[in-house]
Amino acid sequence: MCPFCDIAANRAEAEIVFSDDHTIGFLDIRPLFPGHCLLIPREHVETLGDLPTELIEPLFGIAASLSRAIPRALGAAGSFVAMNNVVSQSVPHLHVHVVPRNPKDGLKGFFWPRRGYRSDEHLTETAAAIRAALTLELRRE
Repeated sequence: MCPFCDIAANRAEAEIVFSDDHTIGFLDIRPLFPGHCLLIPREHVETLGDLPTELIEPLFGIAASLSRAIPRALGAAGSFVAMNNVVSQSVPHLHVHVVPRNPKDGLKGFFWPRRGYRSDEHLTETAAAIRAALTLELRRE
């Protein structure tokens, strides 16, 4: 079974930052930096090329909103948005990485040293900050 489908169906736990009929966003359990989110289509789709046309706007509209909300929530200078297709795709379910970034944060090229959360409370607080900023972002659109 697909672990991301399990999250979308509430069969597996995740710290959810966004959820609607088409997409679900949650904190990566092995983040590059705290606030690193994954956004997936609820429907099982393996690669961007497999994404049905009708899901493009819902997925990338929310990805754009997350790319603005995450820096605002965490006081970051910007964000890094990426996706892999097959190669380096650790879970074969399309997912968009949205990562907070700051100058000289240590992220170089595609070498992604993972950094965890200080505690479960830090994870929960980070998700709450992103949810609040994303709610404001979606109201502005």
